[in-house]
Amino acid sequence: MAEKQGAAPDVSDATIRENTGRGWDEWVALIDAGPGRAAGHAAIAAWLVEEHGVDGWWAQGVTVGYERITGLRLPGQMKDGTFSVSRSKTLPLDGAEFRERLNDDDARAALLPGLSSQPRSKPTTKAPKFSLADAETGENVGVLQFRVEPAAAGCKLVVTHEKLPDPQAAEKWKQHWGDWLEDLTVEQ
Repeated sequence: MAEKQGAAPDVSDATIRENTGRGWDEWVALIDAGPGRAAGHAAIAAWLVEEHGVDGWWAQGVTVGYERITGLRLPGQMKDGTFSVSRSKTLPLDGAEFRERLNDDDARAALLPGLSSQPRSKPTTKAPKFSLADAETGENVGVLQFRVEPAAAGCKLVVTHEKLPDPQAAEKWKQHWGDWLEDLTVEQ
């Protein structure tokens, strides 16, 4: 059976070595010799903690990197098989006012033309989430999360679109949210 072609991990070899004591080649060889590629994400991460004393956060990072290197996980792919993309931009807008717009159904509809959205979290949560659907067809198009962080010139707005079905949808929505942030800059 041919080995899957992988992608580079998000964390550099130097950083992973500094924080875990090993580089990517060593981790791939160890995991392949240990639980192996069929073990699954949770089992590999637990093995790293239990057998190698890797901190839980870094065990997750090593596992995701391993999955990317070995072709078990594509860039942006989550452990449930769906994809996630994020875009961010520092904007000259008031973060509290933007949050108010998100909490108002009509204002949110104006912010998200062509989409219908339903809140999935409490209005006071730090990073509110919304179920998204195509406004015309009603087709589910994933989950959208906003994070508004203070910045010197307004706020940094982070838009994360989750539960996308494939890399093509992820690329399409990544472009969409980048354009949306640019348009939002113009509107302000």
